[in-house]
Amino acid sequence: MSSHDDQVGRQFGAAAAAYLTSSVHAQGADLTALGRKLQGQPAANLLDLGCGAGHLSFTVAPHVRSVTALDLSADMLRVVTQEAQARRLDNIRTRQGVAEKLPFPEHSFDYVCTRYSAHHWANVPRALSEMRRVLKVDGQVIIIDVVAPSTPLLDTYLQTIELLRDLSHVRNYSKDNWSTYLANAGFQIDAFVTWNLRLEFQSWVTRMRTPAERVAVIQELLLGAPEEVREHLKIEADGSFQLDAAMLDVSAIPTL
Repeated sequence: MSSHDDQVGRQFGAAAAAYLTSSVHAQGADLTALGRKLQGQPAANLLDLGCGAGHLSFTVAPHVRSVTALDLSADMLRVVTQEAQARRLDNIRTRQGVAEKLPFPEHSFDYVCTRYSAHHWANVPRALSEMRRVLKVDGQVIIIDVVAPSTPLLDTYLQTIELLRDLSHVRNYSKDNWSTYLANAGFQIDAFVTWNLRLEFQSWVTRMRTPAERVAVIQELLLGAPEEVREHLKIEADGSFQLDAAMLDVSAIPTL
């Protein structure tokens, strides 16, 4: 038997190169917005938490003093190091670790950012507590991830296809979930911006090397889904669909 962290490492280690070239991860309005947000921050130290293939790190590195790209997967970190060298981004360093136990002292970072990683964390409240610990007093957290619908029917379909595609998936969280978790960790949401994220079916399952038998089940679920689900996910004839994604700008709640 293996742990959840072991499973995450195996899943994403095998897919590291595919995530570097994935158009879904390598581009997006969220990266553009993040780059603009970090302009004029040459003294900032930033943590890219659950960095994956490093696209967030590559976007912000030209604007800040340093980027620490942290991930559970050593294979992902090797991809980040190689690509950072190719792009001559010498202010990116990598560190292996997990969100729930960050290997950094208190108040180490001006920004803690995470992109499409939180739905893999085993314990979001603990991870948020760690983010608060390593964030400077006046620092900012930026969370980018898929957002779950609040309707149980829609949520059940989303979580099911996500898990079938990737056994390291834990949960996509709703806006209400995030509000509660963040408040309990001493944070407040300053901005919550959403957009539709289209996923082309074949590349979505190929990137994660999903076994054929599970791909068939996902296709059956998507193409046989009730009308409400089909409309919400905008399911296409080939199984391609759209998710809701969001960028959360988060800051610590001031203490009296």
